[in-house]
Amino acid sequence: MVRPFAVKGRGLKKRKKSKEAAYDVDEEQPEQHQEEAAHYVDEEQLEQNQEEEDGEQVNEEEDEKIAMVAVNELQGIPKVVSKSNQSARKSVIFVLERASLEVGKVGKSYAILNSDDHANFLRRHGKDPADYRPDIVHQALLAILDSPLNKAGRLKAVYVKTEKGVLFEVKPYVRIPRTFKRFSGIMLQLLQKLSISAVNKREKLLRVIKNPVTQHLPVNCRRIGFSYSSEKLVKLRDYVSVVSDDDDLVFVVGAMAHGKIDNEYTDDFVAVSGYPLSAACCIGRICNALEEKWNIL
Repeated sequence: MVRPFAVKGRGLKKRKKSKEAAYDVDEEQPEQHQEEAAHYVDEEQLEQNQEEEDGEQVNEEEDEKIAMVAVNELQGIPKVVSKSNQSARKSVIFVLERASLEVGKVGKSYAILNSDDHANFLRRHGKDPADYRPDIVHQALLAILDSPLNKAGRLKAVYVKTEKGVLFEVKPYVRIPRTFKRFSGIMLQLLQKLSISAVNKREKLLRVIKNPVTQHLPVNCRRIGFSYSSEKLVKLRDYVSVVSDDDDLVFVVGAMAHGKIDNEYTDDFVAVSGYPLSAACCIGRICNALEEKWNIL
């Protein structure tokens, strides 16, 4: 009776060892996979670092070749002109004055104040809701950046000056959001952080700059202001046709609901219609006149 008990005991010991051995094997496998995964991540990290270093070493000639890629191959991106061609041809600059872009704390969050969503808030603070129209500068920027004039590479820069005196620059190749809600979010981020960079790039597409705007304009430029109150009514097509091509053109347009722009730094102050026009409509006329002058279809 003693020997069977001993035999049974040996079997139990063997089973315990086999279970412990299997448990040890299961513990070793995850460690091996972790080491392999860590090694794989390190290789990816090295590849990313190498790609970043290679990207920084791209010379100017390759940048110019990339800039000349056709529009149909880069859908949604306007055609970019190389630096050499752009310096040889005269360009256009737009200045949008008195844009209604004011940040206010409504409830617990900040927002760009507008007459539709914050009318009651503005009245409680003794302000006229009709003066808060950020949609005007939104439509004006879309009219400028979507024009064939910009896509042909003739637009050099866009400067926007708010009613509070904040001046910021908009790059010609930036894509402004189509909806007003997203545009308000971008403007809020710009006024709080002072700049907005491109996705996965260090380049700043929108940035707040120092006043006055005249220090950012070219030396040899002709500055033209537009207002319905001007006594000089001109036909814009004939007006730009006689302007010399030796000077860059700067067009100053008001982006507010009422009032007129400051014409202290303008060389000429004209009206393009016998009727008051919106900023987007005035910009459309300017772009059409220049496109006809420079044969841009």
